[in-house]
Amino acid sequence: MAKEYDVVVLGGGTGGYVAAISAAKKGLKVAVVEKDKLGGTCLHRGCIPSKALLRSAEVFQTVKKAAEFGVEVASPTFNFLQAQKRKEQIVSQLENGIHQLFKQGKIDLYAGTGRILGPSIFSPTAGTISVEYEDGSENEMLIPKNLIIATGSKPRSLPGLELDEKIVFSSDGALQMESLPKSILIVGGGVIGMEWASMLHDFGVQVTVLEYADRVIPTEDAEISKELTRLFKKKKIKMVTSAEVIADSLIKDEASVTISATVKGEKQEFSAEKMLVSVGRTATVSNIGLENTEIVVEKGFIQVNEFYQTKETHIFAIGDCIPTLQLAHVAMHEGVLAVNHITGGKVEPLNYDLVPRCIYTTPEIASVGRTAEQAKKLGTETKSGKFFFRGIGKALVFGESDGFVKIVADKNTDDLVGVSMIGPHVTDMISEAALAQVLDATPFEIGETIHPHPTLSEAFAEAALAVDGNQIHG
Repeated sequence: MAKEYDVVVLGGGTGGYVAAISAAKKGLKVAVVEKDKLGGTCLHRGCIPSKALLRSAEVFQTVKKAAEFGVEVASPTFNFLQAQKRKEQIVSQLENGIHQLFKQGKIDLYAGTGRILGPSIFSPTAGTISVEYEDGSENEMLIPKNLIIATGSKPRSLPGLELDEKIVFSSDGALQMESLPKSILIVGGGVIGMEWASMLHDFGVQVTVLEYADRVIPTEDAEISKELTRLFKKKKIKMVTSAEVIADSLIKDEASVTISATVKGEKQEFSAEKMLVSVGRTATVSNIGLENTEIVVEKGFIQVNEFYQTKETHIFAIGDCIPTLQLAHVAMHEGVLAVNHITGGKVEPLNYDLVPRCIYTTPEIASVGRTAEQAKKLGTETKSGKFFFRGIGKALVFGESDGFVKIVADKNTDDLVGVSMIGPHVTDMISEAALAQVLDATPFEIGETIHPHPTLSEAFAEAALAVDGNQIHG
């Protein structure tokens, strides 16, 4: 029997479940189709579990340095299985919370695989969802007035680097490791690769990073990349840039993996116990029935307008399956905006330059807006200010004084262009910078805002003053 809904969401990940809850709060009848677990990649295979393990790594390193703070402890050891257990408890608690929110919103959850049908006996337009079940139960048909596709993404690999999740891991498989290797090769020096490099090093694993570009995290400010590289090398993490991996050179057995790479024209060989392939993510758009619709897919992504409508205007798409920033908080916001458009509310198109980006390495990295290099390519003449955390009392008290805050402004208008930070707790500090950009604050206004002392946020104020050479402590 077919069931009718105001909104059906295909995919119960971060963007999907937030869109569903938002629609339910507006009084709409809502259903979500999810073949796995509510929360999707972010909750189960990304943001939350990886940050739980990163926190374990941070605590372990803090305890190892406890004597510097006058705390005498016996030689600490790391229990990886306990860290994994804690991670799973956090994930389970958050997943249960989403289920509770669904109950409160009277959102129907269909635990099966959803496929989009074309015009049929159920509806004269495309968009009916056929829900298929693994146990062979009869398919259920959901007829939505509006459909939101939120199918997310999955780890990408390279031809010849097949993922077996035993020797050659994706980030998904690495999260399920039951024991730590003594050494690992990480192919890819982007956000995910750097977080894993930081985490595994702090757990005591020997880490080698192979990055194709001439620097790691190439989408971030060049000075941030340089500082992270310096600090990682200081920790004895081996960083190899301009490295073109020769995929068909892969040799593996139960004890090791070896691969060759061309590094600045010279062929080199690298070996370790395990390998992590971290070369980005690809949108999940196949086998969901898009061929039954007029929806356009280009370069692997569903094409949408500023309101997230596809070519079939009653079908929307949000999150990692569209060509926008692949970030959980972006997917959430896109879901809310799509629902606002469905309900006739005023929708201000999302300005992706105002989206803060975070990397949870040690030290952390956070940014918003454009870098000076990006602004220059667009013809903007800039000025910048920088302030180091070693000049901030709270950073010294924390024992974490590496890094800096950098603010870039338009030389002619004084408008903020972008902010980049590397240092302690900057993933929390970046929200002030994001708000400053939304409000069109100038560096002068940021610097004139009283920041409490002693706090890490003083570095943001000093960097703002430094744009015009007016910093106090540097």
